[in-house]
Amino acid sequence: MSLFRCPVCTAPLERGREAYRCPQGHSFDISKEGYTYLLPPNQKHSAAPGDDKGMAAARREFLSKDYYRPLRDALCALSLSHTQEGAALLDTGCGEGYYTAGVYEALRSAGRQPVMAGTDISKFILRHAAKREKQIEFAVASSYRLPVRDESIDLLLNCFSPLALEEFRRVLKPGGTFLYVVPAAEHLWELKEILYQHPYPNEEKETPYEGFAYEAIVPVDAVITLPCQADIHALFQMTPYYWKTPKEGAERLAALDTLTTRIAFRIHVFRKN
Repeated sequence: MSLFRCPVCTAPLERGREAYRCPQGHSFDISKEGYTYLLPPNQKHSAAPGDDKGMAAARREFLSKDYYRPLRDALCALSLSHTQEGAALLDTGCGEGYYTAGVYEALRSAGRQPVMAGTDISKFILRHAAKREKQIEFAVASSYRLPVRDESIDLLLNCFSPLALEEFRRVLKPGGTFLYVVPAAEHLWELKEILYQHPYPNEEKETPYEGFAYEAIVPVDAVITLPCQADIHALFQMTPYYWKTPKEGAERLAALDTLTTRIAFRIHVFRKN
């Protein structure tokens, strides 16, 4: 049985070799890369929602070099400590699947048999995720209308993606864990100093959410050095700064051969009441 449910009638989906099907006869093809499309037309806000091809390529190139491995390792450790054998995991806004596959591989390496799925609204980026790990289910879907069965998930992961709390509460089992990753105050500070005349730190706060109990806020801090302009540009292109940086700042960044910058994340650990 798949973790996914039909986006048309909400019945459980069964995964076949070429398509997902529900008992009502609704069918959803599986692409050659391995993902399926579970985003109904009335949930699309553009012809190609989510990250475009350029941003998808930049994220893939940057993350493939393990610059953000400290964050991936921390998520793997938390997933190991917060799940049991046979756990069901969901990565919402999973992007190219870097963290999704990392967590899945960590659980498998520990001798467990997890069931895992990832969703993202960008089909361009899911093509890479589906190629990365064939045992994980991937679907194009909105976080605000997750095609996932009620109370079926033991651990939900959300990295820099929309905070769809109502849906997260719906799909998590009672006592299930929610890992919410946000940038810390000085994340990419040295990059921002080059891009902007007056950079400001990201806001850090502890926000309680209805239906969830706070367990911890886990800090992840490191320093990375990008040794070439290609890697610097890939990092720039995968951030929101790419779309809102003045031309002068982008030109200053493009003139660099290397860049050393802080990376800083906070993993908010919640348990569903």
